[in-house]
Amino acid sequence: MAEKKKDEKKIIIDEDWKAEAQKEKEELAKEADLEKKEKEAAEKQAAEHPQQLPDADFSGLVSMLTTQAFFAMGVIRTEADQDTPTDFAMAKYNIDMLGVIEEKTKGNISDEEAKLLQSALHQLRMVFVKVTSEPTVQED
Repeated sequence: MAEKKKDEKKIIIDEDWKAEAQKEKEELAKEADLEKKEKEAAEKQAAEHPQQLPDADFSGLVSMLTTQAFFAMGVIRTEADQDTPTDFAMAKYNIDMLGVIEEKTKGNISDEEAKLLQSALHQLRMVFVKVTSEPTVQED
């Protein structure tokens, strides 16, 4: 009989881990359900209150191209794009687009719109010259 006990293996069942695993599973399910409800609420709110865009106008077009040029030159950044490299070709393209708009709209826009466009182009050209003539910092 002693041999029989020696050959038998004891199975030890730890019930605590099962209860703990079930508890974690329930908590994860609650979190997923909460996230789903929050997402549905956000989608419902977005559908009920769509984002209002400003009216399309000349100053908005100038502002959009100006902002894109400044962004491409690295003059303005958000926290998310701190590591975005400068793109001087894109900046020049946006500045040139504004130049085309200036040329093609001569005499067909108000004095206020003409001043806005001239001011934007002047600022962009000055900044473009400044940032493209600065020596680049070389990393060791």
